[in-house]
Amino acid sequence: MKLVTMALACMLLAGMWLRDVDGRSMQVSSSNCCFVFVERKIPQKIIQCYKPTSSTCSHKSLIIKLKGGKETCVLETASWVKPHLKTMKPCPLK
Repeated sequence: MKLVTMALACMLLAGMWLRDVDGRSMQVSSSNCCFVFVERKIPQKIIQCYKPTSSTCSHKSLIIKLKGGKETCVLETASWVKPHLKTMKPCPLK
């Protein structure tokens, strides 16, 4: 009986730890972070929209959605990105 109670308590605590105060999960899925970045300039005419990566990722970067549905990652610090941001639109939230 004690083992079952201890297991339930551990599961409850683990569930509480995985949620922050406003209910969003603290786990970062790999789709929210970038690990490989495109260095070449992407033509603005093929960029559909962009979304920033999670603030918990190791690199501050953007996920750029291209026409045709493909996504690629770029560093925000790349010289060509800032001028593009002025005219690019953010991707709609899902």
